[in-house]
Amino acid sequence: MPGVAVFGVTGRMGQSLVRALRDSPLRLSGALASPSSGRLGLDAAEQGAPSGVQVTADAETALRDAAVALDFSTPQGLGAHAGACAARGVPLLVGTTGFDSHTWSMLQAAALVVPVLIAPNTSVGVGVLRQLVGLAAAALGEGFDVEVAEAHHRLKRDAPSGTALALGEAVAQARGTALADVAVYDRHGLSDARKPGSIGFSVVRAGDIVGEHTVTFACDGERIELTHRATDRMVFARGALKAAEWLIGRPAGVYGMRHVLGL
Repeated sequence: MPGVAVFGVTGRMGQSLVRALRDSPLRLSGALASPSSGRLGLDAAEQGAPSGVQVTADAETALRDAAVALDFSTPQGLGAHAGACAARGVPLLVGTTGFDSHTWSMLQAAALVVPVLIAPNTSVGVGVLRQLVGLAAAALGEGFDVEVAEAHHRLKRDAPSGTALALGEAVAQARGTALADVAVYDRHGLSDARKPGSIGFSVVRAGDIVGEHTVTFACDGERIELTHRATDRMVFARGALKAAEWLIGRPAGVYGMRHVLGL
């Protein structure tokens, strides 16, 4: 069975992946956490049957028997993890969001050596949603206003979510524009009327919401809403493992979930 290294194994997604791997043709082979983690040296599985894999803070140790690595850690460590994967020739799936342009450059450098799949959301349903959003944007044109709304649990740090930004990118690409030129992230107090072609974002952080995303297309007299709601984090884990299987053996380059799904 091909081995999987999980970076950020002590987080919510990390533990979901550990559980999902129990029913997968892949196996957990490495588990990485931060040097300050209280789980170092302990079994990677915090609940249920032991995994037989100890948590380490050393990326090279975590990658030793890995055929693919899944990174759901933090933006701060992502660049170093990508470099370690490139050095060992291990394909990398990036589920971490909120990273900066410097880290993006490091991921692109790694993708010259190994396949790197950037997946702000590994849900199969969200992959289909992004495709539908692009089709709708192309068909409806700029006569429809577009708003992207997302909601997540109280502990999520980056906003808007990586998935919301990816959905906004799908709209912008379909319209032949750059998201940076049309995105509106802040509305407060008195402001000018909505600019034609703009894409608005709104954010909720509350409770234990796993993830909700709605893209609204609206014009005078009608409105279309495309929504995805995740109620169980395991949907992301299963999608990530599907993508991991697909990634093994691919040539170096940058990929997305649309490649995995054949979209």
